[in-house]
Amino acid sequence: METPLREPTFLILTALAGEPLHGYGLITEVSRLSDGRVTLRPGTLYGALDRLVDAGLVEVDHEEVVDSRLRRYYRLSPQGGTTLAAETERMRRNVEAATARLRRLPRPQLPRPQLTEGWT
Repeated sequence: METPLREPTFLILTALAGEPLHGYGLITEVSRLSDGRVTLRPGTLYGALDRLVDAGLVEVDHEEVVDSRLRRYYRLSPQGGTTLAAETERMRRNVEAATARLRRLPRPQLPRPQLTEGWT
């Protein structure tokens, strides 16, 4: 699997770190985790899940039939947990470095309001 992980992949793994989820549950959780910035369509999600299963990062947890349709639940594999932890640490270090540098930037000066005659 590529490193760094693309954001949708990172969010899918993050969603599955909580509990096993089926497709619609994953779409909903990824949207929630990203504050609505990432919207997965079913075709995109299932293609990503196939790749993640092939890479050993995600496993099928169980299946059930709901309204005569098969619902497959996925879970994070141990290798997926290791990959997610490593990516989270990489991102944490990047955020830490950026935050430290931003603290050194001069703060922008806000313009002072000008008083006009007659105001006290």
